[in-house]
Amino acid sequence: MQTLINELAQRGLANRVVTDSQLARVLTGSDQRRYHLVNRAMKAGELHRLKRGLYLIDARFRDYPAHPFALAQAFVPASYVSFETSLAHHGWIPEAVRTVASVTPGAKSFEYESKVFGRFTFQPLATEPGHFLELVDHVQVDQQAALVAQPARALLDLVCERKVEWQGMKWIIEGLRIETESLRKITSADVRTLALTYKQKRVKDFLNSLAKELGHD
Repeated sequence: MQTLINELAQRGLANRVVTDSQLARVLTGSDQRRYHLVNRAMKAGELHRLKRGLYLIDARFRDYPAHPFALAQAFVPASYVSFETSLAHHGWIPEAVRTVASVTPGAKSFEYESKVFGRFTFQPLATEPGHFLELVDHVQVDQQAALVAQPARALLDLVCERKVEWQGMKWIIEGLRIETESLRKITSADVRTLALTYKQKRVKDFLNSLAKELGHD
């Protein structure tokens, strides 16, 4: 095991995403020495660069594998996992989802691709001030923290992102393959919360129509 990996493990950073500034504090000596150690570790497959300034120790030297949801938080802090990724996580759609799709609080969309960890996308949505994290839970996944949308929020995020107009239940049941029994888990309280979350009239109209279908008049 190389010096860099030993140093990070001794500092309790083996299971965390580490930054350039953390590496500078851990590794003594010149910038050139730190650059050499980082590059040697990456060439040996012991350290992976997630993006510029962010690194992760290889799974061989961790206590548990890095969870994609936790990595999404590291890529874009304050983002939360949503869309089909959240729906699959909650068992609302049958398909496996390979891309970790998140909502970002910023105004720009981002995408990161890693040969080791896969594809991550981040999409901004127009939400009302103070309502960005409505129906979003702070969860523990494989001993790691992540923000994950509840199913109702993930569904309406999809409606918002794809600019979907209400055309009955067909798009939800046949297009997304969400079962009616899952949809009936959406409560009146969820509907009231989501009604305050989005800015677009189109999303509000979709939510109102869905609520009526579910008997939440």
